[in-house]
Order: sequence, then structure tokens, then C-alpha cells
Amino acid sequence: MKTTFIALAALLAGTTVSAQDNKPGYQFTDVAKVKVTPVKNQASTGTCWCFATTSFMEAELLRMGKGEYDLSEMFIVRQKYMNQLQDNYIRRGRGTLGQGSITNAWKNAFNEVGIVPEEVYDGINYDSDKHNHRELNQYVHAIAEVAIKNKHRSPEYYKLINNLFDTYLGELPAEFTYKGKKYTPKSFAQSLGLNMDDYIEITSFTHQPYYQQFAPEVPDNWERKLMYNVPLDEMIAITDHALKNGYTVCWDGDVSEKGFSHKNGVAINPEVKKLEDMSGTDRARFEKMDEKARLEEAYKFEAPCPEVNVTPEVRQAGYESFVTTDDHLMHLTGIVKDQNGTKYYITKNSWGTERNTFGGYLNMSESYVRAKTIYILVHKDGIPKDIQKKLGL
Repeated sequence: MKTTFIALAALLAGTTVSAQDNKPGYQFTDVAKVKVTPVKNQASTGTCWCFATTSFMEAELLRMGKGEYDLSEMFIVRQKYMNQLQDNYIRRGRGTLGQGSITNAWKNAFNEVGIVPEEVYDGINYDSDKHNHRELNQYVHAIAEVAIKNKHRSPEYYKLINNLFDTYLGELPAEFTYKGKKYTPKSFAQSLGLNMDDYIEITSFTHQPYYQQFAPEVPDNWERKLMYNVPLDEMIAITDHALKNGYTVCWDGDVSEKGFSHKNGVAINPEVKKLEDMSGTDRARFEKMDEKARLEEAYKFEAPCPEVNVTPEVRQAGYESFVTTDDHLMHLTGIVKDQNGTKYYITKNSWGTERNTFGGYLNMSESYVRAKTIYILVHKDGIPKDIQKKLGL
């Protein structure tokens, strides 16, 4: 077991620490760590769902002994847009055409059109060195709106859509050569040996029966994907079991909270001190603070602190008050514990390597994950046998 101290900032494998000068900081000890591919950058796009799922699938290829692959996110993103446009039209304009989505969109696109390596289709065919889909997405909305208004999709509509994606993302390759072998996108996908039926979405909410499937009511689940609903403790048990047995986990959840600090390399869910629980000088100091100052006191990121005990009821309350949303997907690649024994999940983000000093990684505490997860994606063999049985897998 290796201990990671404050002085270490390189974090090549993803263990993260956070500290300020003369502060105790965070000291993390590795519990489990799975090999993954390098951090990428989604840049100015809402395609975290694709970057996280691609990273997850690349890790699966490593686990399967297939070697290291760099797969094209934008090849999948393009097909996702096509599927969204179809869904939005059939729903008479009441669908969603935003940049976001969830892991199911990746799986469906992979099954429909295959995939290619990044070197074959990088998805940047415009004047930029990084992804930026603001203008592209505006044109997607504009073309879709005309078709809805006309209640008809003409041959020219399809030409416009394909030309739009060709212009911004590049023309799709009918075939290509990779490492000396010729492929089509479909045959390349087949060569990888990934079976989308092996990958299971797991969620945990109390407004639906456990051990049954339902479609979480979040905007990015526009395909209305059914997911297995399990008790909160079992969702955590699945995550832990997978990571300790060589499987990674794709995570969808909420990063809008004060406790999520990519800069500091941690996501925490601290207990905010209550005046009635204090005495003496602490009480006197706290009484002088306004609400903003009291919150800042809890979110200093200087050292581990007591965190909220997240029960299913606490988690459900966050969901039903719309405080907990599905605004980001990331890739869980391991487990660490801090100096107090608190568990965190090593998390690979898709915001590049330069936005924090931890190579684009952070550690999310178990309390944060319990409260802010919408769902996880995992290989079915990464689920404990007893839970598999309950789910009929």
C-alpha cells in the first residue's frame, strides 16, 4: 500500500491531494487503482458524457488485454446528434437537442455505426485547436426548427444536416487503415470485442421500487433509458466491488455544489456547523458571521473535515428539490482513504490536464458520491454476485 503525501503533485496515476501552505492538507493512501488511458479535454463542449464513456471503454479494452486505444469521441457525438434530431422530430419538437447526454447514447451510437480511432476522426474541421460546439449546436437547432415548422424533412434537410457535420467535424470515413489493417467503422468496432449488453446502468432512488428498472427523470436521459434501481448502500457496494476487482465505473452526477473543487482536487460534502452545537469562543465567533461566511468556513479545502451522513432520504430530498442534477459525467478509476480513514473515489475528469495541479484528476468523498450520483455504469461482472441475482442478471 502506498501513501501519497502533500508534497506529491505529479499524480501520474490519478491519486490527488490538496493543501495550502502551513495547513495539514489531505494525505491519501491508495486502496485500489485501475489502469486507464490519459486524460483528454472536452474543451468548450457539453460532451462530458462521451469523454467519460469513451475513457471507460478504453479502460475496458486495457482490462481485456486488448492494449491501449485512443478512440474518437466525436465520431460517437455525431451519431448522437443524428439520433437526437430523429427523436426531436418524431416528438414534434419536444425533444432535446442540447450537447449533453448519458452513457446510453454512446452505447447506441456504437451499435449503430461502430467507432474509429481518434487519429482517423478527431472531429475538429474548423479554425480551432480545441473542441468548440457552440456555433455547431446553434445550427443544429435552426435546421431542426425548420423541419418541425414544415412538418416535413425534405431530401435537402438531410443534405444540410450531413453537410453541417462534415463542415464542423469532418467527413465520415467509409474505410481506413489502422496499424497496417484496413477497417470500416463497423468492422473496427467488432474487432474491439466490446459487447454493449455487458454494461449496466445502476441508480438509487426511493420513489421507484428497488430491483426493478425505471428511466430516471433527468433531461439528458432523452432516450428514456431504463436503469436498475438498488438501495443506496448497494450502489456504493457495486462501485467498491468493481474498483477492487479491476473494473472501472462511469459516473453521472452533480458537480454544481460548493464542495466540488476541481482546482483543489477534491469533492466533499461537509457538515455545516450549527450554532446550537457550539460553545465558548467558537460560538461567539460563529455568531458574528453571516450565512455566506458560515458556508465559507465549511468549504476551505484545507484538511479533511466531518461530512454529512447521507441516507436514502437525504439523497432523495436533493433529487426532488432539483438540487441534485445530472450535469456532468466522469470516470471513477480507484479508491483512496485520507488520513482520517475517510473513503474517496479517484476520479478522472475530461477538462484537460492543466486546470488543476493533479493532472486532471480529483478525489470525490463517499459522502459526496452518495448524495450527488445520478447513476453509474459498470460491467455486469463488476457487480457482486448476490446483487446480480437480485437483479436477474
